[in-house]
Amino acid sequence: MALAAPRICCLDLDTFFVSVERLLDPSLVAQPVVVGGLPGQRGVVTAASYEVRALGVRSGMSLQRAVELAPDAIYLPTRHGIYTDYAARVRRIAEGYTPVSQVASIDEMFLDFSGCERLYAAKGDAGPDVSIERIVRRLTDEIQSSVGLPSSAGIATSRSVAKVASGLAKPRGVLFVPAGTERAFLGPLSVRKFPGIGPVAEEKLNAIGLRTLADVESAPLSTLLGIFGAWAEPIQRACRGLGAHELGRERPAFQEYDPEGSFVGTISNERTFHADVRDVVRIQSMLCSLCERVCFRARKRGVMARTVTLKLRYADFQTLQRSRTITPTCSELELYPVVRDVFARARSRLGSAIRLLGIRLSNLRPLQGQLSLFDGHEPLHRVVDGVRTRYGYDALRIALGDAQPRRPSWDD
Repeated sequence: MALAAPRICCLDLDTFFVSVERLLDPSLVAQPVVVGGLPGQRGVVTAASYEVRALGVRSGMSLQRAVELAPDAIYLPTRHGIYTDYAARVRRIAEGYTPVSQVASIDEMFLDFSGCERLYAAKGDAGPDVSIERIVRRLTDEIQSSVGLPSSAGIATSRSVAKVASGLAKPRGVLFVPAGTERAFLGPLSVRKFPGIGPVAEEKLNAIGLRTLADVESAPLSTLLGIFGAWAEPIQRACRGLGAHELGRERPAFQEYDPEGSFVGTISNERTFHADVRDVVRIQSMLCSLCERVCFRARKRGVMARTVTLKLRYADFQTLQRSRTITPTCSELELYPVVRDVFARARSRLGSAIRLLGIRLSNLRPLQGQLSLFDGHEPLHRVVDGVRTRYGYDALRIALGDAQPRRPSWDD
């Protein structure tokens, strides 16, 4: 008996950050909304409503450019902790529909419905394709009714085609690509519709006359190697509808997504200053704040880190990264002095203005059984984390306490 074709669903929350803000403030519904920051601030657009997308505003665009295109839009700062809670609620609903799932980002996940056809078959269904499409529509309806968030879904035989389909299904739609129709579905689409082909690759492809995915899948591999390098063959195969369907092992893909007990991947946070900064005290304060955040997330996840990496970007966009191996820890009181020293050694241009700072924890390992490495801080962190869980992350913060940067202390 022939094996049934894979049935991979890409579930994508429509304009997720904007949709959450509209739940919190219904007056924003049908209004042009940009989430990411306020006019005049540094940074980029995190999410844009469809009303401002019509004006050319896109995620990842600088706030300055967004204001030029949509000066009358409503601009809102991001609120990471709130978004994470809504994403978790959606995830719990989705996991009730299929035994295999994988989170791709805070607003996107893949669900494997392969082999679920008989489970969801109902009288009147014209076939297994109809059964799966019907149940995915039920899923998006439940997310809307239970959480209040709109979502779209694409269903196909591979992750890449399912992702393309979910994008075309927006807003609030479901698109099924039956097995055997992948090439016909992908062929007429612009190269930018395919995941992994960004604006730079698009420009290079267009320059040699490759404008559609049909052009890419029929082009000589040697031509694509000059643009995609080692990714040329996988991308070309995927453009033929032959992409991978296995979801594999889940790993965090959004910086605020922390699967409890998982020591796969990294934990990172970064901040862009509203204006370029030279003041050492402000820089040290930001480093301390970043240490607090990544360590709070590490404890929430139940892991310790053996490697810390500092990311430093100057006003002219020159970017440096420096790493150091440390005694495994998830305490900001231990991490901050290390980060401060790494910064002092890494800063190659004294007096130059700094645009962005970031900290990444890697080489993670389970926390259980290593509490002695806390050096007495564990009870204190337990209390602080409990307060933050109940009253919000910003309920408690470390204060440097004076004008001279030094080792932080909760006594401050």
